[in-house]
Amino acid sequence: MSSNNANTITDTKLGDLLHRGKVRDTYDLGSGYLLMVATDRISAFDLVLGSGIPEKGSLLCEISSYWFDQTKHLIPNHLVTLANRDGIPNEVKDHPILQGLDDGIKNRSMIVKKAKRIDIECVVRGYITGSAWSEYNSSGTVGGYNMPTGLVEGDKFPDPLFTPTTKAEEGHDMPMTMQEVEDMVGVDTAESLRKLTIDIYNFAHSHALPKGIIIADTKMEFGILDDRIILIDELLTPDSSRFWDVSMYKPGKSQPNFDKQFVRDWLNESGWDKNPPAPSLPSEVIGKTQDRYIQAYNRITGKTWPV
Repeated sequence: MSSNNANTITDTKLGDLLHRGKVRDTYDLGSGYLLMVATDRISAFDLVLGSGIPEKGSLLCEISSYWFDQTKHLIPNHLVTLANRDGIPNEVKDHPILQGLDDGIKNRSMIVKKAKRIDIECVVRGYITGSAWSEYNSSGTVGGYNMPTGLVEGDKFPDPLFTPTTKAEEGHDMPMTMQEVEDMVGVDTAESLRKLTIDIYNFAHSHALPKGIIIADTKMEFGILDDRIILIDELLTPDSSRFWDVSMYKPGKSQPNFDKQFVRDWLNESGWDKNPPAPSLPSEVIGKTQDRYIQAYNRITGKTWPV
């Protein structure tokens, strides 16, 4: 494995790699199970940056595990167990990859059920920010929906908006209309994805609010297993969501946050043209980003990092 420093794992070399995403490396364990390793790589503007964030992968695993457990009454998910916990299926517990894991990889790994991925990023927005704010300023719409005039950055929508995108392996994810989603997966599945995404968001938003976090928006991935839709990948992490500080929330400006917006802001101010290669981050930005992820974990789970 390679790293930016002794505490940052940005690459995994455990055997035959099934898939490498922007953050996660996935290995096939056989018998219908996968090992999904969350590295410390961080992406922004659809590119992996030249620096990792120490412990980020472990934090993402723990936060996703928390939310998978909290939302299992709404929809089943792919998580079987974290690799550093009990419950590894007998069919794969002696697999050479699992036998060779050191603690650094175990602490950032999930054993999951293998599902057929639906190649749509299911984005839900509860507040106007980010690309939604940019679109609104240019066209008065968000995700193609007509919006009332006079909104300011950070305003809450009356109802959450489902604004799906393509799932690009490289380059930019592109917005999709509901018609395009229906054309890809069928009317019934499209409506199920829309409803599930909004229901999960509404539950999580209400769950996080008394913990001091506003979930402004998030994205989810779904798959098909045994002819049922299930949640896959990660869930409601600082990588896939915008987490705002309830106590400092004030529409009309960029909100204090516990996610990677700090990294996006630094990149915007750095002069980078958003074309490869992506720059490395200064140590100060790395440290402050790590701190935001830790604060998100502490608030959401009610535990104190490290576990």
